[in-house]
Amino acid sequence: MILSETTDLCFRVRGGPELEFQVYDSTESDVKTALSASVKELSAKVRSESLVFGVRSSSLYIKLNCIFGMFSPELSDNTPCKGIQQFIKPDTADTSLQYSNKKKDKKISTTGIINLDLMFEMTRPPVSCAPAITKNNRRHHNVNMTLPIDVVVFISPDEPLGELRNILVKSVCCQLDNMEKCMMEYMKGTAVPKPQPFHFQLPGQKYLSTIIYPAGIPDNQLESFRKDLHTQLGLPVDRPYLRRSNAYHFPNERYGDGFLRNPHIHLNHPVLENSSLHLVRGTYSYHHYMQDRVDDNGWGCAYRSLQTICSWFRHQGYTDKTIPTHKEIQQALVSVGDKPPTFVGSKTWIGSIELQLVLNHLLGVTSKIIFVSQGSEVASKGRELAYHFDTEGAPIMIGGGVLAHTILGVTWDETTGQTKFLILDPHYTGDEDLQVILEKGWCGWKGPDFWDPNAYYNLCLPQTPKVI
Repeated sequence: MILSETTDLCFRVRGGPELEFQVYDSTESDVKTALSASVKELSAKVRSESLVFGVRSSSLYIKLNCIFGMFSPELSDNTPCKGIQQFIKPDTADTSLQYSNKKKDKKISTTGIINLDLMFEMTRPPVSCAPAITKNNRRHHNVNMTLPIDVVVFISPDEPLGELRNILVKSVCCQLDNMEKCMMEYMKGTAVPKPQPFHFQLPGQKYLSTIIYPAGIPDNQLESFRKDLHTQLGLPVDRPYLRRSNAYHFPNERYGDGFLRNPHIHLNHPVLENSSLHLVRGTYSYHHYMQDRVDDNGWGCAYRSLQTICSWFRHQGYTDKTIPTHKEIQQALVSVGDKPPTFVGSKTWIGSIELQLVLNHLLGVTSKIIFVSQGSEVASKGRELAYHFDTEGAPIMIGGGVLAHTILGVTWDETTGQTKFLILDPHYTGDEDLQVILEKGWCGWKGPDFWDPNAYYNLCLPQTPKVI
């Protein structure tokens, strides 16, 4: 998480200023001229004395020439930025949870940012002049659009508030300029696309990068634009980094679907002498028994493991397809000729081989299958599993007997071969309670004895497509 890797304060400015202009001639050139003038007017408004930054969860307001609010007379342009924090009330609804496994402290600690609202004063000083009314008989049409400003700024806690205000103003104006470029680039005739900002946490970078994409144009039509960005930013060209689904998810924002994300990040990883740690890369959602109003207790563990894997490919930007339901998984197996039509709607188990077929059919993802004749031999595959997480990074499904589990990582000792497994268990039937899931071991580290010595196992290792 960016917020735990830097001592700088993070300020996030959001707002919806109105972009409005009139077009008299229905030509693309005329629209571009009017659009550019309107953006310039809006930028001038941001630089004016009417601009106000409202500090959320507080009574503070930052204006161009002052900082005011109840109970905050000591704040001035020379006050360090960190002085704002004492006036911000804790957000009791914040769901960014950092789990502590200390038995004396089971409370949740929150990690947040300082959220600001972009606003403008509506009242103006009285002007001593008579009103003037003009009439224009030329035919025209109005263009009105709410621009979704979303600016992120990192700044040292000791920087003065006056400098923070200057940086915020410049950053908002810069985003307006980038939005104008996006609208100009992707206009079709006189149709102006709405620009949308997305923040990305890129490898090797401590802070976020913001990219403006046009609404309504899917990622597959923006590949050439992303290729240029990959080159400019020095990013590898074999995996997605800048698709919309790769966008950074702020820790104080809820996911709309109700699923837990990455419960394993709240665990302490085992420390084994001479061993190395190899983990799933990126984000996934935890799918388990009894979710989605489907009672699959006793037969749906492999389906749930497959859903977790599909969620990983979706979050990493490899696909924009929704997570398949049980029936959609079954229909896919019928479509590829693996199962008869009567399989759809049944409560029949599936295994690693079926997962391989479904991933290929629905997502175009190939998989490597590892066969193990008995559970005691799973640990001997430590090298292959470590290599998979280092190179592919996707969750692994393992099926043995009538049980399926998801492997999220391993610790592996190259000398002794000693291996431990990070397991996400789809057999959990409770609510999305992170504390229960971690304390009861539904997501946790397991030793080699976790596997049934009398059962054979198949492991499905999904391979990531080489795309951006």
